[in-house]
Amino acid sequence: MKRAVILFFVSLCLWADEPAAKNVILFLGDAGGIATLHAASIHAYGRPGQLFVQHMPAIALSDTSSASEWVSDSAAGMTAIVTGRKTNNGVLSQSDTAVRGKTDGVALKTILEYAEERGLSTGVVSNSPIASATPAACYAHVNDRSKIGEIFAQVLKPRFGDGVDVILGPGRAEIANGIQALGLDVDVELRKKGFRVDATLQPVPPETRRLAVLLDADDLDLEAATNTAVDVLSRNPNGYFLMVESDLHTDKLVRGLERAAAFDQIIRNVASRVSANTLVLFTADHSFDLRIAGKSPRTEPLISGAGAPSKSVVVLGHHSAEEVLVAAQGPGSSRVRGFLSNTDLFQIMLAAYGWSPEQPPSSTPAPAIVLNRPCDHF
Repeated sequence: MKRAVILFFVSLCLWADEPAAKNVILFLGDAGGIATLHAASIHAYGRPGQLFVQHMPAIALSDTSSASEWVSDSAAGMTAIVTGRKTNNGVLSQSDTAVRGKTDGVALKTILEYAEERGLSTGVVSNSPIASATPAACYAHVNDRSKIGEIFAQVLKPRFGDGVDVILGPGRAEIANGIQALGLDVDVELRKKGFRVDATLQPVPPETRRLAVLLDADDLDLEAATNTAVDVLSRNPNGYFLMVESDLHTDKLVRGLERAAAFDQIIRNVASRVSANTLVLFTADHSFDLRIAGKSPRTEPLISGAGAPSKSVVVLGHHSAEEVLVAAQGPGSSRVRGFLSNTDLFQIMLAAYGWSPEQPPSSTPAPAIVLNRPCDHF
């Protein structure tokens, strides 16, 4: 016991000597568990272990459970990563006292909000709808991930700073409808907040500091969007926080594996271009039950030329509870090691900046209106 305590304080001293990160980029592979990464490497390169994230300097495994279930959805999984607190499935950045669709929990301060409070620029980029669970957990606090209007309204009325500065992704129609139900026009309100608003991704003037690109279709060029976000956010001399998500669900097997390989290449390229004072962190919010099982000859491709999976590829179509990869490089990455909880990733990012966590508020939340909702696909 005494040895463990000594090692703990030695580690603290070593970490205290590390330079602080000016920037943090969190790459989030939605449903990008280890089995998906393994299959993506075989599919793209013909052999395992060829992905960049599998060779980053710091590697760990992370639990992904939520407060309510061993198998997390993206709302609870991302909440844990960006707030350091577990919550119930379906809830976005509220405490586990929230009851989905019925009662609010206490709002949990996110790493994006810490950055905003300290004058950094912030951004969210995704090839999923930008008000869906993973990006929304960074900037919104609601008891039900399906409340799109209420979610995106928090871009317009943030709790800290001037709110998220770069928003790039699909979901325009759903967001516009949700905001319209609140009596507002989304483009008008964004422009009032100083955003350059575009319906397509295109080059932006060098003076651009706030950018919203809301696409109608799910055809975001994620690499171009990520580079645009880095360019815009880098104009703030105080630094930035950026979250980039790619949907890696393999219920659509070919798309999932190809996206996983492409996302890995984006991470490789960004990691090579950003400054040495940037923490680059990759993880997944939860795993997915893809398996390579049974007799699976190495000579047989996982996917045939016609796009059909081989008999050795089994996809049951559900989230799963096993640990996921955490990989990192840059200031603070030495904390990424061993077995972690998903809540530890928030602490790692916060410590990389050199910031201390605040005590969560203890106020009792007011009850919310009960909404009827269909079951969502995680």
